[in-house]
Amino acid sequence: FGNSVTFQVTGEPVSLTDAQALARPDPFQLQWWALGLVSARPVEQKKGADRGIDGRLFFHDENQKKKRTKQVVISVKGGKVSVSHVRDLRGVLEREQAKVGVLISMRDPTTAMKKEAASAGFYDSPWGTSHPRLQLLTIPDLLGGKRIDYPYGRHTNVTFKKPGKHKKRNVNKNRLFD
Repeated sequence: FGNSVTFQVTGEPVSLTDAQALARPDPFQLQWWALGLVSARPVEQKKGADRGIDGRLFFHDENQKKKRTKQVVISVKGGKVSVSHVRDLRGVLEREQAKVGVLISMRDPTTAMKKEAASAGFYDSPWGTSHPRLQLLTIPDLLGGKRIDYPYGRHTNVTFKKPGKHKKRNVNKNRLFD
């Protein structure tokens, strides 16, 4: 017990300091981890070719007959953020015809960033709920339990497809070869 032993803990970040350590060797690790925190699907493109979108969420908020898939686009920034990042995301939101855009960053947004995000208005769902079209979230927000504000429920989130039902095959157990 007189010896001092140092342990290195590896695993998922649980603090801002951990997230910064994750981003240091490879910023894309931070991006993928942050998208996992919000249950988003990463954009499947080569590094640097994301066209302003790092991840997406898909949802339905209409009745079964209309059932058009809508999306939330997500951008993750590990370094400094500014109002230009919010403007860029607003352009992506329009280009992609997404209902909501989210900027996830390590740092708190500036007043100018908050004003720019607020100027994008709200997405009003057919259920009568209202959701900010541009949202600014930080890693500490997400670690504290804050989530993206969009129409969400058990049947609305369709980001990841559910597996199909497995059909039983009638197999003759006595046969070794077909």
